[in-house]
Amino acid sequence: MRGLVIVALVILLLLVVVGGSLAGTYNRLVQASQQVDQSWANVETQYQRRFDLIPNLVEATKGFLQQERAIFGQIAEARTRYAGARTPSERVEAANQLEGALARLLVIVENYPTLRSSETVQRLMAELAGTENEIAFARRAYNQAVLQYNTLVKTFPTNLVAGFLGFRERPFFQAQPGAERAPRIDLTIPQQTKP
Repeated sequence: MRGLVIVALVILLLLVVVGGSLAGTYNRLVQASQQVDQSWANVETQYQRRFDLIPNLVEATKGFLQQERAIFGQIAEARTRYAGARTPSERVEAANQLEGALARLLVIVENYPTLRSSETVQRLMAELAGTENEIAFARRAYNQAVLQYNTLVKTFPTNLVAGFLGFRERPFFQAQPGAERAPRIDLTIPQQTKP
């Protein structure tokens, strides 16, 4: 009888140790996953700030740039796509589309001295530059959180628990192809040919 009690206690002790280890692993995975979610929310907060500033910049420049309506349309389309995006990857794609149109708008602003000297445009440009810096910082923090989470999900023995409990790798934020090139703007007005 005494031998059975000892065996039962050893089995119970092993179950407590294994259960505690699994619970600790699960908790670390949940914490890392929550950190990734929070970091992504910070990126989206900065995107929203950018999206809130852009209509003001567009309105401030519209009177000066009647011939640049295509860029205003691209900005509006990107904002609409972002608002309708359901996944982080769709939002990143929409944000990248907006960045391209915004970069073209900023080049145009630089090429119009009257517009560049407008106090409203200067203030909005400064706010937008600050927001772009915040977006870059938030993206780096997101990628750092994803790195820590993915490392946890992929390392042994945590990977066994992670796979069993449905924790999967998260995607890094990556710039779109072509983002390393500055946008080209042609400000010449095409001449109409006579029929």
